[in-house]
Amino acid sequence: MSVSDFATIDPDTVSGANPCQLYNLVNGEWMLPRASTDIVDPLNGEAFIKMPNTQVDELAPFVASLKSCPKSGLHNPFKNPERYTMYGSISARMAEMLRKPEVEYFFARCIQRVCPKTLAQAKGEVTISRIFLENFSGDQVRFLARGFCVSGDYMGQRSNGLRWPFGPVCLISPFNFPLEIPILQLMGALYMGNKVTLKCASTTSMIMEQLVRMMHFCGVPKTDVDLIHCGGRVMSELIRLAEPRNTQFTGGQEVAEQLAALTHGKVRLEDAGFDWKVLGPDATLEMLEYVAWQCDQDAYAHSGQKCSAQSILFAHQNWVDLGLLRKTEELAARRNLEELSIAPILSHTTEEMIGHKDALCRIPGARLLWGGEELPSHTIPKKYGAIKPTAVFVPLHEILKPEHFGLVTTEIFGPFQVVTEYRDEDLPLVLECLERMSHHLTAAIVSNDIQFCQKVYGSTVNGTTYVGIRARTTGAPQNHWFGPAGDPRGAGIGTVEAIRLVWSCHREMIEDFGPVPDGWVLPKPT
Repeated sequence: MSVSDFATIDPDTVSGANPCQLYNLVNGEWMLPRASTDIVDPLNGEAFIKMPNTQVDELAPFVASLKSCPKSGLHNPFKNPERYTMYGSISARMAEMLRKPEVEYFFARCIQRVCPKTLAQAKGEVTISRIFLENFSGDQVRFLARGFCVSGDYMGQRSNGLRWPFGPVCLISPFNFPLEIPILQLMGALYMGNKVTLKCASTTSMIMEQLVRMMHFCGVPKTDVDLIHCGGRVMSELIRLAEPRNTQFTGGQEVAEQLAALTHGKVRLEDAGFDWKVLGPDATLEMLEYVAWQCDQDAYAHSGQKCSAQSILFAHQNWVDLGLLRKTEELAARRNLEELSIAPILSHTTEEMIGHKDALCRIPGARLLWGGEELPSHTIPKKYGAIKPTAVFVPLHEILKPEHFGLVTTEIFGPFQVVTEYRDEDLPLVLECLERMSHHLTAAIVSNDIQFCQKVYGSTVNGTTYVGIRARTTGAPQNHWFGPAGDPRGAGIGTVEAIRLVWSCHREMIEDFGPVPDGWVLPKPT
C-alpha cells in the first residue's frame, strides 16, 4: 500500500506549468462538468488547479443520488448491521495508510500547497486524522450506535432507545483545516449510516478528493459519498432540491445563518469563534515565557486562521507588569513567510485587515502594539492577505461602550488580536464583555487560582474551555469534544458524543409482544 495506489496528483510538482484537474464524484462515478475554473497558488498567484465549475443545470445526478438514500439510512441497528463492523475495518486500513511516512508526507504537502502553514501544522492534521481513525477501528463503530433498554409495565413490554441515522445528509467543510475537519465529520456521518454529499472550500477541495480516492482503496463503497466541486450558490441550490435530512457546516456566521434558513433549521453548525483568553492574577516570572509562547501560538499559529484562534486577550495587570506583552511581541517577530509560520490569509485581503486595525486605533486610548503592516517582499496574490502578526490595545472601559463593542469583537480570520488590561476590581467588567459576545466556541482561563477559575468559568458558556496555567484557546485533537455551546444548532467534532449528536437522532422503540393478561375483558371507551 502506497501513495501510488490512490493518488492522482503530485503536490511537489503541480504548478502553473503543470496544473492538476479535479473531478466530481456522483453515484460512484468520477466525472467532469462542462467547464472547470482556475484555483490559484496562494503563494505566487499561478493558476495551478483546474476545479470543476459545476452549474445548477448539472445538479440532477447529485440530487437523484442523495434522494436515493432512504430516511432510515444505508444501515441502522436493524438494517445492514454488518456495515458497522465494515467501517471499523475500513477505519483500521485508512489509519494504517496514514501512518506510512510517504502517505503522511503526501497529505501534509497537499495541505501546504493549497492552505500554506508550517510542515508541523500540516502534519498535525494528518496525525489527528490517523488517531481518530484508530479510535474508531474494530468494534468501536458499532459501539457508536449503542442504545439502551428500560423495562415496561408488564411482561412482554419494554422500551428501547436507539441511535438512528438521518439518511441523506450534506457536509460543507472549510479551507483552514482541509483534511482534519472534513475527514472527522465525514467518517462520523458514514459510521452512523448516512449517505453524504461532501462540498469542501473551493480553494482547498483538492485534498479531500485525494482522501476520498484513498477511502475507496481502503474499501469504502463508492456510492456512500458524493463529492461536488462548486460555488456556494450552486451548493445552496443542491440543498434546496435534494432536501437532505441534516447539513453540517463549519465556516462563517453569515453562511451558517443562510443555511439554517434554507434547511428550515435542519443544520449542525460550527460557525464562528471570537475566542477569548483571560490571564488570571497569579502571574509568575517562571511561567512568563511559557504563557507568552502560548499566547503567540494561540493568536498566530496557522497565521491566525483557526476558528479557535485567540481573538482577544484580557491580561491581568500583574502579567503586563512582568513584561508579557513585550515577550509576546518578541515571539511574534520570529514568524516568517519562508517557514510559513506567517502565510497567506485566504479569507481577508491585506487592505481589509489594515483597515480594521486603523478603525480600532481610532478608539480613544487604543494603540497599535505590534504589526499592522503588509509583509515585505512577497508574491501573495492581492485577493489574499499578507500582514505581519498584529495586536491592537483597546482600553477595557472603551470596549464596553456600545459604539465600540461590535467593532472590537469582529472576528478577523488572520494573525490579528485585540489586547486589553484589567485589575482585580475590573473582573466584573471582563465578565460583562464575555457575556455580551455572541458566539461561544473556545476560551482559555490561564490561572492556577482555583477560586478565580471557578468564578470565570461559572459565568461563561464557551463549548471548549481550557483552564489552568497551561490553558490555550487552540487545539482540536481527537481526544476531546471540540465545538460551541449555548446554541442548540451547535456541532461537535471528534468524539463519540460529537458523532452521536451531529450524525444521528434518537429513536424510541417500544416493544409490546404480550401476552394479554388472563381474564382480560373489553373495557369501556375512554
